[in-house]
Amino acid sequence: MHTDLGSQYTGFAFENKLHDLDLVHSYSRKGTPYDNAGVESIHATLKKEKVYIDSYQTAKQAKMRLFQYIEGWYNRKRIHGAIGYLTPVAFEQQ
Repeated sequence: MHTDLGSQYTGFAFENKLHDLDLVHSYSRKGTPYDNAGVESIHATLKKEKVYIDSYQTAKQAKMRLFQYIEGWYNRKRIHGAIGYLTPVAFEQQ
């Protein structure tokens, strides 16, 4: 699990929970705010294009719709300027 160096992520309780879940913790480098930029970008896009305009009756329904958005639209049809205006699938196939 990758996080920044916020105190909520560096405390013993959080570290112990990650250990219980068998997760390895990595951190952003100090003074390097761009480490999380890619993930923060997709989260912002996902919220704007799907989460805030849709409603979900159950967690299962939300999971399915978000999966369909990511796999059916975001990765296969939506072009991304950071990768030469290709879709992620097209970029990976190069």
